[in-house]
Amino acid sequence: MRVFDVLKERGYVYQATDEAKIKQMLNKEKVTFYLGIDPTADSLHIGHFFALTMVRRMQEYGHRAIIIIGGATALIGDPSGKSQMRNILTKEEVALNKKEVENLVKRFVYTTGDNPAIILDNADWINHESYIDFLRKIGIHFNVNKMLATDCYKKRLEEGGLTFLEMGYMLMQAYDFVYLNREYGCKLQIGGSDQWANIVAGVDLGRKLDNLDGRKVDRLFGLTCPLLVKADGEKMGKTESGTLWVSREKTTVYDFYQVFRNAFDEDVERLLAFFTDLEMTYIKDLCQKDIVKAKKIMAYEITKLVHGSDEADQVAAASAKIFTEGMSDNMPTVEIQKQQLENLDIMALLKLVDLVSSKSEAKRLIEQGGIKLNQAKVTSIDRMIKEDDFKDNTMILQKGKKVYLKVILKG
Repeated sequence: MRVFDVLKERGYVYQATDEAKIKQMLNKEKVTFYLGIDPTADSLHIGHFFALTMVRRMQEYGHRAIIIIGGATALIGDPSGKSQMRNILTKEEVALNKKEVENLVKRFVYTTGDNPAIILDNADWINHESYIDFLRKIGIHFNVNKMLATDCYKKRLEEGGLTFLEMGYMLMQAYDFVYLNREYGCKLQIGGSDQWANIVAGVDLGRKLDNLDGRKVDRLFGLTCPLLVKADGEKMGKTESGTLWVSREKTTVYDFYQVFRNAFDEDVERLLAFFTDLEMTYIKDLCQKDIVKAKKIMAYEITKLVHGSDEADQVAAASAKIFTEGMSDNMPTVEIQKQQLENLDIMALLKLVDLVSSKSEAKRLIEQGGIKLNQAKVTSIDRMIKEDDFKDNTMILQKGKKVYLKVILKG
């Protein structure tokens, strides 16, 4: 199969500015394309990783990838889909994040060999533009009424808090596309569907700037993949502690594995299509015949892809042992000090070890029978924690059916 057909079959194709032309280009030419990632954090989340799997698949068919790590756009913050303005980062924070993100990107796309990706920073060309010159050259081509009608600004408008700073984000991303076409021959931008308005803005800007200053701009195209959304409509990528990161320092390998091991049945086929190279006929047949096996394969393969086979082997074995024996050497672990046991009740303990976000959540779970201590259901919110609860200085807490935590008593 040709690459566009592969992307279509596996569910990557969501929106396209001209699907027929993009299909023709990708199936018959070697196209230079780009994906943008803003270093607004010092890691990548699962949504970034999903987009990078699309980059890697296209590289495998010979297309030339450019990854923009947006040192300039990260200083503004993309308002797309946000109800509140993003936290403004310092230049020093963005510079630090950029280094970490670049190292992670290099793990997931080809940056060496016959068809290496190019990694660039849009600060290298945007920062050279003066404010007045940029507005005169780029801003003049943007109609504010049209911008405000796009989905990427609607939430911010509904909350009544859209700032002039955020309005500039679309202009900068659109300019990136034109710049990359002129300097690198880039014709296609890919990204998540939340970037559709920004991508279309770049396509339109290229048309408006073609030959305006005597420099040619090729016809530009945009292609988006769907956002990772679970069967219940919630955005995929949340763990008990927050965002699902690909860095083990921010999300443990166990938590990463468990997110996929506990996925909704309806999501398994799609996730196997995105994150593995298994044939689609096999995936469909497996999901129909043995969804439990399919989930195990999916969780293992995605964990292996992100963290390596050794980590995937360990966490799969630990998960199986926990669910059969209630304990494993490799299960999630936290330490507390003996002096912390003084007047410590079960609700305070759950909050202390971050199994709940608040005591009210702890109370609700206990009253619903959702908390176990050493495999015994906790029935009272007044249950006090004693040193005797620790066997060989170890206690096992369980939240619901699937969340386990080993608590080690120190001191």
